[in-house]
Amino acid sequence: MGWFDISTLKEPYRIEGKKTMGLELAEQMNWKLPDVIIYPTGGGTGLIGMVKAFNELQEIGWIYGKRPRMVAVQSEGCAPIVKAYDEKKEVAEYWENAETVAAGIRIPAAVGDFLILRGIRETNGFATSVSDQSIISAREEVAEKEGVLLCPEGAATYAAYLKEIKSGRISPKESVVLFNCATGLKYPMPEVNNFIDCNKDIDYSSLEG
Repeated sequence: MGWFDISTLKEPYRIEGKKTMGLELAEQMNWKLPDVIIYPTGGGTGLIGMVKAFNELQEIGWIYGKRPRMVAVQSEGCAPIVKAYDEKKEVAEYWENAETVAAGIRIPAAVGDFLILRGIRETNGFATSVSDQSIISAREEVAEKEGVLLCPEGAATYAAYLKEIKSGRISPKESVVLFNCATGLKYPMPEVNNFIDCNKDIDYSSLEG
């Protein structure tokens, strides 16, 4: 019927579109890239696209020197890329019973797993996983301190940053970019147990109309 599959990495355009993440990052940073990029990794097209973008920018002479270390972040409840990276495998095994609050990275089998792993290793990056509780805590901290409502996937990158600063795999001296790939409005809002009722002391009997 002339149909074609538009799911992740099964169509010819997704990677080229995702390259713009790397192109815009390079332009906005005046062609001097960060030391580390932390990316929430489900299907991994963003990570793959940025690696491709940086390769091409280097080939045409628009960027020079050290490339960013690409860090793939997954949830502990669904971390096939992390497992494959730790086990030094070229492809990832299917993750049984995948479960996490971050739906966008709940991908038990990524079509481009070998490309994700290749991109991480080519840039001397790594893969790491974080707990759902740390994702929730990171989301609350960023909302409170920065006024930004991250999606859980984006919050996972901040949780990973805190984890790897402590582990030493990322240095406090390095420049780091965290990617937040969606809005927190796609998810249920956190419950608020303590709130102020601004209307409770108003005497409405004196109001007319």
